[in-house]
Amino acid sequence: MDKIINTGRIIKPVLLLFVLTYASCLSISSFDQYAYAQTTAVKVDGMNLMDLATDDYSLHQASVKQYQTQLQKAYEYEKNRPKNEITLQLWNKLLDPNGHLMGGFLSRWEREKKLNATFIAEEKKLVDKAFDQIAGLESQKIKSSDIPK
Repeated sequence: MDKIINTGRIIKPVLLLFVLTYASCLSISSFDQYAYAQTTAVKVDGMNLMDLATDDYSLHQASVKQYQTQLQKAYEYEKNRPKNEITLQLWNKLLDPNGHLMGGFLSRWEREKKLNATFIAEEKKLVDKAFDQIAGLESQKIKSSDIPK
């Protein structure tokens, strides 16, 4: 009889832990290959564009506008995915024109016309890390095919 009671004491917490873990997985969107591919693509394009910021902004204005459109498309895709609030928070920080990541970098380049190579190199480290956080979050999400039905 003691074994049955002890087993019940073990099973209940394990079952509770499983249920809570499963429920927490349902509170974030599942992995999306397209979102991951978009994030990595705009990252690479952005890193290349940042290298051009030692030139006058006017020489690359069309490229910047085209890149901003790419960013907006990626953001809109993410915005319309269910249970994607955490990813959206990361994108909002990345795109903030008053911040210190991609949005702020592009705004500063437009405002100042040219940027210092040392500043660009340091800023690229921050932007690179921000994109990696977004891509990393996406790659760690559970694939919908792995969610028990």
